[in-house]
Amino acid sequence: MNKKDLILRSMLVFVPVAITVQFLHLNALVIFITSGLAIIPLAALIAESTEEIAEVIGPAFGGLLNATFGNATEMIISIVALRAGLVDVVKASLTGAIIANLLFALGLATLFGGLRFKEQVFPPAVARLNASSLTLAVIVLVTPAAIQLTSKGLEISTLNNFSYVAAILLLVFYCLMLLFSMKTHKDFYVEDTEIALTKEAHKVNLWLQVTILLITTVVLVFVSDILVESLETATSTLGLTSLFTGVILIPIFGGIVEYITCVTFAVKNKMELAVAVAIGSSLQIAMFVAPILVIVGFIIGEPMNLRFNLFELVAVAMAVVSTNSISNDGRSNWLEGVLLLITYAVLGVAFYFHP
Repeated sequence: MNKKDLILRSMLVFVPVAITVQFLHLNALVIFITSGLAIIPLAALIAESTEEIAEVIGPAFGGLLNATFGNATEMIISIVALRAGLVDVVKASLTGAIIANLLFALGLATLFGGLRFKEQVFPPAVARLNASSLTLAVIVLVTPAAIQLTSKGLEISTLNNFSYVAAILLLVFYCLMLLFSMKTHKDFYVEDTEIALTKEAHKVNLWLQVTILLITTVVLVFVSDILVESLETATSTLGLTSLFTGVILIPIFGGIVEYITCVTFAVKNKMELAVAVAIGSSLQIAMFVAPILVIVGFIIGEPMNLRFNLFELVAVAMAVVSTNSISNDGRSNWLEGVLLLITYAVLGVAFYFHP
């Protein structure tokens, strides 16, 4: 077990701590922080068990499993918040996850990888395809706002109906993207054997990993419920808006394992894997998690449409433009990493001061 895994395992102590402080009805801020810290190792366990299972069931079903559980943490937190009626927080966490993956995770990877290697390379063909897919995501997210801005007396049901259709179309494209990457054009992408080389060879206990995945998911639902319940009181105590909390704070709890993974790949000069994790995660959020949440909202009677805060849309567009501008040539250096991180910092400050 390496140092990173040891630290993440030790953080599992925050799970009983979070449950205890919730049971004792302590300060909401303490509950929020401990439950947020408890989510980090649970997210790591889900990611690890998913990868272990994928090794056994093969690349086709394994890729589908990774695609489904790749953003399980963000989805679970969002469904719990949606059930609590915190639709704006859910939307903010989705845009925040996209922005954090594109600017913060990829920025850190590019910076640390660039400090160790003068220039790093990754497949430009995949970068261009990812750029086009990200552009489609931006188009879909911007369209409801454009409809509302160009229509007078527009009823919310119209935006809801558009969102249901758009969600289905995004899911169709996402499934086709999986087919493209795992079947028809898998030679475009990083080979499974190359990813396997990043891990030590070992025998996988399938049923143990399935059990860990199921138990961890159930515990994550419970801890996410604690986090969401303390959210409003804790953020008001800190003087933070729900927009800042959703866009900046919640994605950090749910995505920190992916950020560490990106940096780990980059410093090993496996920039193609770092790019795949960062941009792939953003695409999963936009093409899979967001549409699923729209459909789940319809089912549970908490309608959620794809009409996002205008400033959130601007921030996502900025993140996509910045990422595409440095990734299209298939090369990266440390200064481009600084560029992405500065962009993220600017947006973070803007969301902090945004009323």
